Order: sequence, then C-alpha cells, then structure tokens
Amino acid sequence: MKIEAGQVVVMDYKVLDEAGGVLEHNALGEPMVYLHGHRNILPALEAALGGKVEGERVSVTLTPEQAYGPRQEGAVDRVPIKYLVKPPKRIQPGSLVRVNTKDGARDAMVVKVGRFNVDLDSNHPYAGRTLTFELEIQVVRAATADELSHGHSHGVAGSANHHE
Repeated sequence: MKIEAGQVVVMDYKVLDEAGGVLEHNALGEPMVYLHGHRNILPALEAALGGKVEGERVSVTLTPEQAYGPRQEGAVDRVPIKYLVKPPKRIQPGSLVRVNTKDGARDAMVVKVGRFNVDLDSNHPYAGRTLTFELEIQVVRAATADELSHGHSHGVAGSANHHE
C-alpha cells in the first residue's frame, strides 16, 4: 500500500545532524506513528514520504527552513517553574524541558535557573540545523474513522483510545 492522505504510517526513524551524528532514534522504543496528510510531522518530511511503500527505506535531508526554522538569537523567555510539564527535581542549564504555552506544550532548553523561574531558549533544540531523517516504513494502513475525525493516529493498530 502506498502512502497517501488519510493513511496511518508506522516507521522506525533516526535523526542525524550535519556531521552524521545521531540526535534521536527509536531503536529501543516505539515506532513513529502518524496520520499522513494532516500535518502531524514536518511538512517537507511528509511530502517526501508520499507514494512510498511498506518496507521501503528513505533518507530525507531537510534544511533549517524546511525543518525547525533558523535559530533566533535572543529568543529567551523567563517562565515560572509551575508552567513546566513534569519538571525534574533538579533543573539545570542545558537540560531539555516541556513548557505549557497558550499553543500547547513545547520543548525548550534551560538557559538559567532561578528560585521560582527559569530562563528558556524558545528555539526548537534542532533550530538552525540541517537534519537527515533515515526512515524505514513498517506499516501503511487505512486510518479509522476516529483517527480521521481527530486528525491524528491512534497508535500502530488504531485502537489506542486516548480521548476518554
């Protein structure tokens, strides 16, 4: 089955930096699962996957503009610690945290830690970087009616019900 809009794609992935170093992968975890055509992944990556089939290996290199955008210098915000999603007991500069925003939870890098606030670099951790995505497509299946109405996948088999 070819990847097209309205289908769920299950794949293993690896994200490499400009030098070929591994930034992220799912080798020991769950595969990436997304609903194609619903902007659940980077648009340029989704476009590159259109028409691919189960079992196919794909390598896609994206510029910063196609991936997470150019790095914005001075994009530091002071945020009360209470807005962090499950903050670690010891927050340290350089650690990655999730912060609740009006647009939903986002990843951010800690720049400075205070008693009640943290200064966060609001750039995506991969902003300004050319990234290569090495993907192996495991499964391509038709989305369920619920997945289509919700605009995202409900897991590998489509049966994960997280809206209750």
